[in-house]
Amino acid sequence: EKKQYVKEYIRSLSAIEECIEPYQEQKRELRTEFRENGWLNTDEIRAAVKAYRLYKGKFNIDEVVDNFNAISGGTNE
Repeated sequence: EKKQYVKEYIRSLSAIEECIEPYQEQKRELRTEFRENGWLNTDEIRAAVKAYRLYKGKFNIDEVVDNFNAISGGTNE
């Protein structure tokens, strides 16, 4: 019985990952485009993603501000 659930889980997971892959590729292309054009470097992209996830997850606003400041070169004042 457990084996059947494992098989079903893997089938479902595979289907989901297959659907998500085009979006993952778009995210990779977006990062590459911003780096290649010199708009943002890798650290700035990471900070932007973290700020977005903090905002999306309704985390502490101070953490969002800190990440924004890391991107913009601002201060915490």
